[in-house]
Amino acid sequence: MPKFLIQATYTAEGTKGLLKEGASGRRAAVEQVVTGLGGKVEAMYFAFGEDDTVLIVDLPDPASMAAVSLAVKASGSLHTRATPLLSIDEIDEAARREVAFRAPGA
Repeated sequence: MPKFLIQATYTAEGTKGLLKEGASGRRAAVEQVVTGLGGKVEAMYFAFGEDDTVLIVDLPDPASMAAVSLAVKASGSLHTRATPLLSIDEIDEAARREVAFRAPGA
């Protein structure tokens, strides 16, 4: 199952919701969304700095990640970035593939 790193920053309205619900309330909401799509939350942390929360989730496919991203962004409560995560085996497989590439100007 594809794995994704999600980094999110709360808007002012989202922060008000977090203060009202608490971190455990947000964790429950995230779990509901991810498991509802057939996925799993591997890790969820709150942070301070550029990102307010960081997650690693497993989802069935990239379209599921896109659906989550669209729904979350449409709420206006969070700004998110999702990064696909690749295993060592996947990178080894990619390294073995031949790619016909010519560098610019070569």
